[in-house]
Amino acid sequence: MFDWGPIMLALGLLMFGVLGAAVLTWWERRLLGFWQDRYGPNRIGPFGVGQVVADMIKLLLKDDWVPPFADRMVFIFAPTAIVVAMMMGFAVVPFSPGVQIIDVNIGLLFFLGMTSLAVYSVLLGGLASNNKYALLGGLRSASQMVSYEVFMGLSLMGIVMMTGSFSLVEIVKAQENVWFCFSQVLGLLVFIIAGIAESHRLPFDLPEAEHELTAGFHTEYGGMKFAMFMLGEYLGLMLISAMIVTLFFGGWMGPSLIIFGINWLPPAAWFSIKIIFVINFFVLLRAAIPRPRYDQLMSLGWKVMLPITLFNLVITGAVLLWLQEGGL
Repeated sequence: MFDWGPIMLALGLLMFGVLGAAVLTWWERRLLGFWQDRYGPNRIGPFGVGQVVADMIKLLLKDDWVPPFADRMVFIFAPTAIVVAMMMGFAVVPFSPGVQIIDVNIGLLFFLGMTSLAVYSVLLGGLASNNKYALLGGLRSASQMVSYEVFMGLSLMGIVMMTGSFSLVEIVKAQENVWFCFSQVLGLLVFIIAGIAESHRLPFDLPEAEHELTAGFHTEYGGMKFAMFMLGEYLGLMLISAMIVTLFFGGWMGPSLIIFGINWLPPAAWFSIKIIFVINFFVLLRAAIPRPRYDQLMSLGWKVMLPITLFNLVITGAVLLWLQEGGL
């Protein structure tokens, strides 16, 4: 009998991702306004929540214009690619025991592969626009994302060594006693920095730096095509947050609190709470840290992040070998 469960979960995840990204645009501006002691959106609806609807109407009603000097087919395809890649990345995320679109023993590699495909979107968008600012933004993005993919992958090898598996479900189960944020603190630090660079969020939004490149790779984009780029960016933020929770903070596992004979919260609730905390951390990071120069960003990766990841691998391997040889 055909199992409709994964299909229904995928459709629900698609709807939740789109709506979640829309709400996140409002929440980010409200939180930044609170942090910087100013008003965020506050004109439309209670607490300005109607601003989300206003922005969606504005983008839907804008003329779907393609520059006559652009490569039309590639120009249209580019915004779609990043949305598809980010949504595919959610396919292997375990939201709670048994709640997952697909459980494969190479789930971690699948996630890394999907984040790699997102590079094509911004690069093709910059190339197809036939614009100098967009081209520079696309080339910056390709260099930045490809470089930090190396550090992102290496930062996770310590977890693979400790669990002996690329399955995200097995990685979550391995954190039943101690979360990996304690034993792999260096890996967590590098993964967070690489995740910011991969999703080109502030302060690492140099591929679209307004003070240098107008709007970077999406300079020529408007209307729904621009909205898809923004959707892909917020989906990337949610995906990176979900992976941080899964890999380093125990996934769906929460404190073993039992009140009146029942568990306090279900696993999916713990997973959601952790994701909300990580997303808020990324948003507030935007308000706290200034944007570096592009050469400083690349130097940070190859001169600091790479040695840290290699040091983490050496230490993890040495400790595991010592334990295997009967150190404890």
